[in-house]
Amino acid sequence: MDTDGMNGGHGRSQDHGGHGAPPETAAGPHVPHPAGPLPSLPPRPTRAPLLPPPPAHAPGAAPGTPAADGIAGPVGNPFTTWLRTPRPETEPGYWRLGHTPVAPKAAGTVRSQLVRVVVSFLVFFVCWQAFREGKLPFLGAPLYYFTPDSWWEGAAVKTAIDHRGLAAVEFYELLGTVGLFLGFAKLGGWRAAFDDLIAARGPWYRAAGAAAAAFVTFLLIQNQVLTVYPLAFGHLPYTELTGLAGALVIYLVYTLIYLPLVPVFARLGGWTSLLATLRTPARPADAPPSPIEGGPDDPVAWPQLRAAGMAESAERLASEAAAGRMNDVDHVRIRRAWDSVLVDPLRRTAFAKAVRDQGAAACGHPSGARDLPARAARHDLVVAQVRLGSVTDAEPNPHERRGTGFALDPGVLGTSMLAVGPSGAGKTGRLARPVVESLMLQALAGEAAVIVVAAAGTHLGPDDAYDIVVRLGDPSSVHDLDLYGGATDPDEAASLLAEAFVGDIPGIDVRRSATALAQLLGPFRVTYGRFPTVPELRELLEGLPSALGALRQALESADHQTMLRELDARIRQSGVQGDPGPVLADRVALLDRPAFQGFFDTTGSGRPFSLRALEHPIRVRVDLPERAHADASRLLARLLLAQFNGSAAARGDRSLFAFLALDDASHTLTPETVRGVQRLRSANAGVLLSLRTLDDVPESLRTPLLGSVGCRVAFSGVTTWDGKWFADAWGTELVETRDVTSRTVYADQPMTRFIHSVRKLITGKAVTTDAVTVRQVERERWSASALANTVPPGHAVLSLTSVRGERVAPLLVRFGE
Repeated sequence: MDTDGMNGGHGRSQDHGGHGAPPETAAGPHVPHPAGPLPSLPPRPTRAPLLPPPPAHAPGAAPGTPAADGIAGPVGNPFTTWLRTPRPETEPGYWRLGHTPVAPKAAGTVRSQLVRVVVSFLVFFVCWQAFREGKLPFLGAPLYYFTPDSWWEGAAVKTAIDHRGLAAVEFYELLGTVGLFLGFAKLGGWRAAFDDLIAARGPWYRAAGAAAAAFVTFLLIQNQVLTVYPLAFGHLPYTELTGLAGALVIYLVYTLIYLPLVPVFARLGGWTSLLATLRTPARPADAPPSPIEGGPDDPVAWPQLRAAGMAESAERLASEAAAGRMNDVDHVRIRRAWDSVLVDPLRRTAFAKAVRDQGAAACGHPSGARDLPARAARHDLVVAQVRLGSVTDAEPNPHERRGTGFALDPGVLGTSMLAVGPSGAGKTGRLARPVVESLMLQALAGEAAVIVVAAAGTHLGPDDAYDIVVRLGDPSSVHDLDLYGGATDPDEAASLLAEAFVGDIPGIDVRRSATALAQLLGPFRVTYGRFPTVPELRELLEGLPSALGALRQALESADHQTMLRELDARIRQSGVQGDPGPVLADRVALLDRPAFQGFFDTTGSGRPFSLRALEHPIRVRVDLPERAHADASRLLARLLLAQFNGSAAARGDRSLFAFLALDDASHTLTPETVRGVQRLRSANAGVLLSLRTLDDVPESLRTPLLGSVGCRVAFSGVTTWDGKWFADAWGTELVETRDVTSRTVYADQPMTRFIHSVRKLITGKAVTTDAVTVRQVERERWSASALANTVPPGHAVLSLTSVRGERVAPLLVRFGE
């Protein structure tokens, strides 16, 4: 990646023209390059196992054409449409692209709502009739209290003397009618019933329902059931209104009567939005508005560049997008390069030159790639999301999450993820593959660095989707692995090796083992300027006199007294009670096998990969010889996890999101690595740990492990023993329960007992009464039994935590939708 334009101002460069430089010169000598041309392979399948059909092309690439140089212009330009699609802010886990909030849950069933509406309307009608006929006591008191006594006559029953009292009665009757209507509408839930039973069917049903209500209101006014006409026309001075003036006044009164009703029913029926949809494409009512094409917020036009006075660059990029020569990776990569310009304005000239010369290919990745060879999942790089599936419409899931898309992004992956499920449940194909693919796309955009560790042959993307492929135990491997993780300090290197070699052995002190290793690594590095190879380290740990004697002689000749004392201390401790040397030698012997001949070289003759390269947007896959060397593979997995924890936290530039995916983390976790995983969230890094069962983790580490990761995934088929650990980690919640108790009714009267006997004879059941008790109790969100027996195949229960502390309760998710 062009670090001058991609690392948020933390990279260093001697000149500022790196945006347009070729990949091999722009990235500097420390960025690893692809492994080189590979031998010809048979055509790969178009989709990975256990995954939904992948997208035919990246946004911006025409079907059937590569999403890189030479992209043909697509019909309708789906890239610009995709870029303008709104992405509202949501809680973690939502698929934000075009997200529309779920409609609120109905207040009750259709039957209960209809009964409530009908009953409340009948009561309203009876009360309204009684009010009009004056049969409701005390309801006329406010009328007489707020009007002069001279308007009325009579004592018990007051009647109007003239038109003033008559107008007051008509106005009071109209006001009381409206008040009764609104009150019973509130009590009966008429608006909620309208929304749930009519408006929920669609905008046309909503508009038709409001039109019907408006027509009924018109008939009530026209037939003078509502005292609007008598109040409006009954008190006009008709003798003085003749000719044109009278007609104008009458029409004006009609306008004042019916005009206020139009906005009321238009709002109820959504007439304005319905008319708008007739001119523009339909959009859900709750969906956020899309940016207007050519408007000030149109992302296709690059408004941030125009606001900074770089209209020429903005026009060039906009023309590239319109012509179909830009894809989603290009857009995000250039956006990140511009962010680095804002941090370091000295890069502005180089950025403008790169955009002018290369267009959408500006600020490219060191590999020169602008997309992956194939995609197996849906991605939205604008918000760095990958869609895994959808939340099921099932009772355990909250109503507002049902049916919504489920997605992951670095904001939640930064808290690390633990996935547990049996073989074939989909840990690799449905979870690891989409996550790794998303991070590789983000690496091409200069936003992430991803390391994948898996057994050889695991389907986690083709070789040409990676910059570096390390095939340990394979003589054809182009790259090697740095056993010491790029460390130059002997104590640091010894600490990493001790954690990998003996961290999983109960009763072995890791700190003492690290001291023993440091007592050998320090003198060896001072003498030879490098760390020992695997055979040399094995000889030193086994205490061979020839190896120790040669090292001691070299130290004496160079007069390194400090290192001589270190070596003498190691020699004195050899063979004593509790000496970790033999155990360390046995573990090193796992790597000193013919299959690993030529690997872990420290002489400088190979091309070792070191995790110190996490400051660069690299894509690395390490293939472990799991079948032939299972113990060595687990040791190497522990070593890589320990090195990743140390390197990610020690980075000087943390602007890139660093991620390590362990496809099989069985027997790789130690107390120190679990503590290191918890510290990753503050270092803008995370790990994905996949396990077949929690039995592969020491029991003392299971609770700390579940507590150190923020995202937990239980796949279909987990055992009740594993489910118990997840149930304890997810805790409980308050739920409302209804307990119904049936009690037999014993009658005292002979006739009642006879009727009960006949009823029991007919129905076969005794007469009972039900007592209902409603209370709130604490229950597990997901019980161990439910996790083991109710999760369907192709599903998983996931809980999320973001790096900002936002939590998402466990959800049942269907993968691939």
